[in-house]
Amino acid sequence: MTDARLRHGRGSLALSFFVQGVTFALLVTRIPAIQDRYGISDGLLPLFLAAVPILAGVGSVATEKLVARVRPGVVLRWSQPVVLLSLLGVGAGRELWQVAVALGAFGLAVGGLDASMNMLGVSLQRAYERSIMLGFHATYSLGGIAGASLAWAGAHWGLPLVVSYLPVVAVLLPAALIGSRWYVDAGRESPGRHEDGAESRGGKVAFTVLLPLCLVMTFAYIGDSTVSNWSAKYLQDVLGSSEELATVPYNAYMVTTLLGRAVGDLGVRRFGAVAVVRGGAVLAAGGFAVVAVAPGAWVGLAGFTLLGLGLCVIVPQTFAAAGRLYPGESDVAVARLNVFNYVGFLIGSPLVGALGDAWNYRGAMLVPMVLVLVTLVYARSFAAEADRYGGVHERPRTVDVGRGGNEV
Repeated sequence: MTDARLRHGRGSLALSFFVQGVTFALLVTRIPAIQDRYGISDGLLPLFLAAVPILAGVGSVATEKLVARVRPGVVLRWSQPVVLLSLLGVGAGRELWQVAVALGAFGLAVGGLDASMNMLGVSLQRAYERSIMLGFHATYSLGGIAGASLAWAGAHWGLPLVVSYLPVVAVLLPAALIGSRWYVDAGRESPGRHEDGAESRGGKVAFTVLLPLCLVMTFAYIGDSTVSNWSAKYLQDVLGSSEELATVPYNAYMVTTLLGRAVGDLGVRRFGAVAVVRGGAVLAAGGFAVVAVAPGAWVGLAGFTLLGLGLCVIVPQTFAAAGRLYPGESDVAVARLNVFNYVGFLIGSPLVGALGDAWNYRGAMLVPMVLVLVTLVYARSFAAEADRYGGVHERPRTVDVGRGGNEV
């Protein structure tokens, strides 16, 4: 495989991560407007919101079966347009059943999209023989910031949802389709694959072996959903901030997530995945501790900012670790692991809300702190002696492309 082809595959996959970051942010940041447009009651809204990650889990499981027959790039090429068109459907409908159908399609497609994107990322990292996975997730964070900014502009100018969404979809959909021409599934051209493209089944993915990574993924997304769902309420109701300042923590969290992921691959190459994951877990736990004891809004904001630097490295490295554990079955491992992304998302927000109502929100912040610290127990699962990346851990390079300013 040529260096140029790998560079093109890396760039096109980074574009897909960016597009998905924009799309997801445009959906979740406009939930109040979606609720108002369709007259969804407060009691019914949690059911709509829960349906999306549940269906995404179904989509991820279906992708595991699908990639036994077609390449992950094919799944990604067609699931991304469905996600974008579903977003447009959410903005364009008028009846409750229409938004239910649009959100259902969004959920199913996003499960396949998330799984296939990370499958391709894992296979490309193996081809590069050095850590690049955090860079892909950095472009997702960049897309999330762009999407949230576009959503703010739409809300600020009072634009209807369809008017906010249509120009974005009109630009991103053809860009994603054009970019999909250069997807590279490096794993399908490895010796572990049969000539017909089906992966060699020399070793099945054992759930007991994958379980530590599944738990780490769940705990990371419990922490992430805590920030996205409760940071504004916590700052305003518990720490007494203004309504304006209460909107800042999530933006600060996203910015530090981007910064941490942008430099995270360098840390993995220099110190190894185990050290980076341990450091991220400690930073994230420290962020939750600062939030829990914060005497005022600005200290609480600092805690949420620290959280972004810590949590940002864990999820990409969890996918990468699954690929190292099962180099011949990485697509299956990634698809199964991806389900626990949605498990954490489903658990996190209701868990913190229930604890906050029954106890207090300061105490509730200690629960995701403890769960993130459990990652330290499983940190050795991120090590694979035959496949380390960076510094003294790195294998001799047979491919070394994307240097000199071309890093994602």
